[in-house]
Amino acid sequence: MTIAAFVKARADVAWSVAKRHVTSGKVFVDGAVITEVDHRLAAGQTVELRMAAPKPRDPEREGVLVFDDAHVVVIDKPSGISSVPYEERETGTAMDLIRGAWRRMGKPATSIPLHVVHRIDRATSGLLAFAKSKRAEQGLAAQLRAHTMERMYICVAHGRVAPRRIESNLVVDRGDGLRGSTSDANRGKRAVTHVSVREELRGATLCEVRLETGKTHQIRIHLAERGHPLVGERVYVRDAERDGVKLIESPRLLLHAATLGFVHPTSGEALSFEAPLPEDFVSVVAGLRPRSRRP
Repeated sequence: MTIAAFVKARADVAWSVAKRHVTSGKVFVDGAVITEVDHRLAAGQTVELRMAAPKPRDPEREGVLVFDDAHVVVIDKPSGISSVPYEERETGTAMDLIRGAWRRMGKPATSIPLHVVHRIDRATSGLLAFAKSKRAEQGLAAQLRAHTMERMYICVAHGRVAPRRIESNLVVDRGDGLRGSTSDANRGKRAVTHVSVREELRGATLCEVRLETGKTHQIRIHLAERGHPLVGERVYVRDAERDGVKLIESPRLLLHAATLGFVHPTSGEALSFEAPLPEDFVSVVAGLRPRSRRP
């Protein structure tokens, strides 16, 4: 019997409640917390339901600090987490994850400043840097303005994508309430995206994208406007839906900030970091591979 089935029967609760008890860390088997609903029990084991037990830590949602010194911190941000708070008292952002990691390491979590250098979308996972001093903030910002900071993303876009350089002026409202490109050279902000192909999938393409500029939703807009919205896209799909494109289902946006490189603003050392693709990204890609190429 699975642990979820056991809890449902013995606690006399609905399936949804039984599963929630398990995934939230309330069920213990022989004294150890079990959070997998399909975990199978063996004869003679002791099962406890501890409603006061705290929810277990989830390292994937806590994020991983890939670099941290006196001036710069780089986090591998999970999908579904905002880079910075956009509303008053918003919590659970990448900044909060960094401070939480510092607390667990015994570092002063609230007295160290975090200066915003750049952002990645809430739906996007991957590498994000913050400055811990004004000198570092100014140095990293200068590299962004000079387009010398290396930023490479991995994404999956609908259809057959061809390698190309995309340039346009982006505006907040293209006329239908969405961000997009304008043909008016005197409006918007210049955005340049370099796209290369890693692998052709069933109905989609695994792409490597390098940013020359870093405007809001730049990759998502540029590919969507060329008929290749990202898999998992929820915003920039109007044109594709109008054209009858069959959108591939995905639990998340398949866009990941995989590489981040810059010159350290105080030491002058060239730094480069890589973040592996998250499991929820990898699993969707695996399902889109032809059977002959699946492991």
